[in-house]
Amino acid sequence: MPDDGDIGAGLDEAGLDAAMREAAEAQDFERAAALRNRLILLRQAGQGSAGGDFAGLQRQQPGAMGIGSQHPKPATPRDWKRPAKPDPMTRGRSR
Repeated sequence: MPDDGDIGAGLDEAGLDAAMREAAEAQDFERAAALRNRLILLRQAGQGSAGGDFAGLQRQQPGAMGIGSQHPKPATPRDWKRPAKPDPMTRGRSR
């Protein structure tokens, strides 16, 4: 099976719509969804039948959106204890 970048490549809006409907009738819902997504992207881009490069485009995953969300939070070791707070007085400091 081709990857999502090859599904519907070279088809215009009418061809994508027909291929999407055929895939849905054949109960190949993954292919139909990929064709639907390509059709939506094509319509949003306003390119009509001019085509575009859709290789590598994926929908964002929930929980993986936003700035810095790709960085995991650091975890502290189990036996780590917070150090004692320093003395707030300034003794031993001459001025």
